[in-house]
Amino acid sequence: MNICRLKPLRICIAMVFFVPTAFLFLDIWEIGAKTFSDHLLFFQFVPSALKFLNQPAVGAAGFIVVLITAFMFGRVYCSAICPLGIFQDLISRFFSNREKSRGEKKRSGRYTYSAPRNLLRYTVLIATLLFFFSGTGLLLNLLDPFSSFGRFFSNLFRPLVITLNNLGTPMAEAIGVHAFYRVQWPVYAPVSLGVALVTLGTVGWMSARHGRLYCNTLCPVGTLLGLISKFSLVKIRIDKEACRSCGRCEHLCKAGCIDVKTKTVDTDRCVSCFNCLSVCPDQAMVYQYDFQPRFQINTQSGQKIRHRKESVRSRRNFVLALAAGSFGLAAARGHAAPEMLPVQARPTTIPEKKTSPLSPPGSVSIARYNAICTACHLCVSACPSRVLVPSVFSFGLSGMMQPQMDFDAGHCNYDCTVCSNICPSGAILPLTVEKKRLTQVGVAKFIKENCVVYTDNTNCGACSEHCPTKAVHMVPYLNAAGRKLVIPEVDENICVGCGGCEHACPTKPFRAIYVDGNIEHKTARKPKEKKMEKDTGDDFPF
Repeated sequence: MNICRLKPLRICIAMVFFVPTAFLFLDIWEIGAKTFSDHLLFFQFVPSALKFLNQPAVGAAGFIVVLITAFMFGRVYCSAICPLGIFQDLISRFFSNREKSRGEKKRSGRYTYSAPRNLLRYTVLIATLLFFFSGTGLLLNLLDPFSSFGRFFSNLFRPLVITLNNLGTPMAEAIGVHAFYRVQWPVYAPVSLGVALVTLGTVGWMSARHGRLYCNTLCPVGTLLGLISKFSLVKIRIDKEACRSCGRCEHLCKAGCIDVKTKTVDTDRCVSCFNCLSVCPDQAMVYQYDFQPRFQINTQSGQKIRHRKESVRSRRNFVLALAAGSFGLAAARGHAAPEMLPVQARPTTIPEKKTSPLSPPGSVSIARYNAICTACHLCVSACPSRVLVPSVFSFGLSGMMQPQMDFDAGHCNYDCTVCSNICPSGAILPLTVEKKRLTQVGVAKFIKENCVVYTDNTNCGACSEHCPTKAVHMVPYLNAAGRKLVIPEVDENICVGCGGCEHACPTKPFRAIYVDGNIEHKTARKPKEKKMEKDTGDDFPF
């Protein structure tokens, strides 16, 4: 195969991965992007590794394929599969074209060889592993490339798409196009938005000025794959005899790993973009099998001479131990109509006593969820009822930005399993509709003193009307005024914690009924089904 075709091939593969992945976070119309998420996200390194180590299966072994590919061909994951890496290339391309459109003379050193920042790279990688060892995935959540990409697409670009859609819908309707509709705004999460802005600013600046500097300094996945790529079987090298040191390859190397003076390529930092292969006028850049024998025979003495130093062997053992250790440590660890609701006479005074936050159905337990979730926010974007929102410190510092269930904007649909079927890391396990209906993520708690039935002597019943299992039901309420009133009562055995009651409750600032999360999810009893009245065969009286 002509090596000049590798760059166009890499670009095609990158677009095949990037466009659908971005659409997963931007699909506000829910037109089917979720259906192919399993196949699309199979190769995302960190989510796949965590999913495999917590639930080993062939369908979760994408990270193994990435490791094998890195050992064989180098860091092709970084250039063709990682959405954040491809996004950096788009930013670099944009600023490069901007310079050309302004008629500016291209700087001879737009990309030049730079010394490896190994101290920073390995410090970040080791710190990430140490945080894991201490039981917190905070650093990995912040630095995982897929999760970073997901956060700023979910928190920044998705609201922009919703804004354009909602502004354009009336205009489309005015000309007779009714294919669009207004989309509900997501819940505002200041901390998550701030982290997304900082991440986008950091990645954007590094990409515009220095190409793939982020991948070779702050990204732990890039550092790990770089260590493995040192020993890759096929490498990019410079044919020193054919090279005229024109510098074209160095100026196009966005990883800054080609040194024309010494005619060497730092394969540890090379992201296998293949730009250098397509630009070299002398075909001095080669991409070939790079095997060297351990020994060679000295023709004069007849003795064996080692081709590689013992330090190389120790580095190889370090790479294998680091790869195994990094994964081993991870393994150890709809609104109610306001006119139908009563208006309370005075504000409520008794606060809700929530002892635990609510993790999504399928997460099994909060401890398991915190250990695996990378806060990519794909479930936040996919949730049709906007129940999942980024947390602040509800799960502690280590679980910052991990999605939790919040019933201010809506409630968890009784038959919905979207989040469990789309989670790439396995933090939320797949659930069938039947199992989801019996998964108890929390239990509803009733505060009679906050209820308008008690405070205002008026009927309400909004909580019972929105309860899909009828765990919240109305019972007669004796009152001093002698009115025929009913008040909520909770059957905790059949409550699943969907939040329908909490979302519908009209009392403020504290609700009369709320859902307290289960630290470990339980199985609720099946709700009693009402028997249908037998048909007597009599005709209707009208």
